[in-house]
Amino acid sequence: MAVGGKGLVGHAGAVLLRQCADRTGLTSALNKVLPRGSGPGWWDRGTVLVCLATAIVLGATSMSDIGLLAHQALVFADPPSESTVRRALAGLDETALRRIATARAKVRARVWDLLARRPQGFPWLTVAGKPLTGWVVIDMDATLITAHSDKQGAAATFKKGYGHHPLGAWCANTAESLAMLLRPGNAGSNTVSDHTAPRGALSYPQHSWEEFEGKFLGPMAHLDLKSEGNRSMPGNHRSCSDA
Repeated sequence: MAVGGKGLVGHAGAVLLRQCADRTGLTSALNKVLPRGSGPGWWDRGTVLVCLATAIVLGATSMSDIGLLAHQALVFADPPSESTVRRALAGLDETALRRIATARAKVRARVWDLLARRPQGFPWLTVAGKPLTGWVVIDMDATLITAHSDKQGAAATFKKGYGHHPLGAWCANTAESLAMLLRPGNAGSNTVSDHTAPRGALSYPQHSWEEFEGKFLGPMAHLDLKSEGNRSMPGNHRSCSDA
């Protein structure tokens, strides 16, 4: 392995992530729903958000860490500046957030359709040897984030620490992060109102919510595999939450 070559790209895995956003249409979809400007140096806000998400995957913990993307300058040109990132985030109001969620849901629906067209089909889960065909499982879990100084929303945690206690929702079928509910450190682990709150924020194919039952499952043994596990509902999946 040589480190003195020319034209090398660091953090090469991030290139695949950024290209995935571009190829699936996510970047262009976000650019269409967010305010656009003109003039030299203008960055489309959707592109800025995709760049920021890529930087977070690389370990960014602040907006200044957008500079991590300088490693990909040979592929995607120079990244947006910290001030551009700040302006892009400051311009996101409730209307913009709803538009972003809608755009993400449409792109996710397209990606899921492509997954379903594969020879192996959509990745339905199998539990206790029974395939849960037609079920989209949402895995919800909270995690403690330590704050080493006084931060907005930081509070004492049930483990005698100090920080935040966000609640995340993931699609267990595809391992995608669907939504994240920011909460103070003293938020409960099993607060029902918190577990139902992310539903409106999920960037989930809209038609799939038509038969959402709001069912919270503990041990998967509670699921009647005989009556529900083999049900196939293409294009209108049932959903459950594993809390």
